[in-house]
Amino acid sequence: MYPPVEKSPRLTATQGLHHGFFGRQGGVSDGDFSSLNTAVAVGDDRANTEENIRRAVMALKSGPVPVALIKQVHGTRVHVATEATIPGDRPEADAVVTDRAGIAVGVVTADCGPVLFADQKAGVVAAAHAGWRGAVAGILEETLAAMERLGARRTDIVAVVGPCIRQNSYEVGLDLREAVLAQNAANERFFIEGRRPGHWQFDLPGYCATRMVAAGAGTVAVLAADTFADAGSFFSHRRRTLAGEGPIGHQLSAIALPG
Repeated sequence: MYPPVEKSPRLTATQGLHHGFFGRQGGVSDGDFSSLNTAVAVGDDRANTEENIRRAVMALKSGPVPVALIKQVHGTRVHVATEATIPGDRPEADAVVTDRAGIAVGVVTADCGPVLFADQKAGVVAAAHAGWRGAVAGILEETLAAMERLGARRTDIVAVVGPCIRQNSYEVGLDLREAVLAQNAANERFFIEGRRPGHWQFDLPGYCATRMVAAGAGTVAVLAADTFADAGSFFSHRRRTLAGEGPIGHQLSAIALPG
């Protein structure tokens, strides 16, 4: 049995491409990490984490797939993958791109935006981790640029923002609002008044999608799931933090060229 996986119709339409946005179900971890935790550095047993990753990437095309993951740091570096990465020795980056057939590239998230990219014509795919800091700093634009350097054309790129925290669940303070507005006053449209004075609700997936459209991505889509609101399906850093609880798991999003 493979773990449940959500697919984007936009990416599914690209012939032969393998991709998936996974949730928290279908793994072997227990306790706070139950059950498909795919993050190594959160306190879960490494053997469980590696088995969860193996199960998830096998679900991409019903068979084993080498996978290149990264050590995410909320920055703008993009790792170019030519082979699978080694757990415990992954490069620091917040996106990973490849033109190698049969290698899955992926990111792990627990409210931040997982974004999968593909240019089927050029044979280039990528995955990016877009929290608000990384998105403001330009991780999505850097990912598009890295794909271009491998031969992709922006107008041929399909980019999909997967399950993440949605505006109704994402209350933010003045620091985040000011950082987003300092970049472009028009970003006001991604905020609505919050439930508490001095707070706002931020539309992270909408912000990410708009930046990719502005950067020239050919097709941009957003999946509807809210990681915060659906505790049964997704890990959520904010949900656990507000509950005053400890470490949590992270879910995997991954994509691979045919081969």
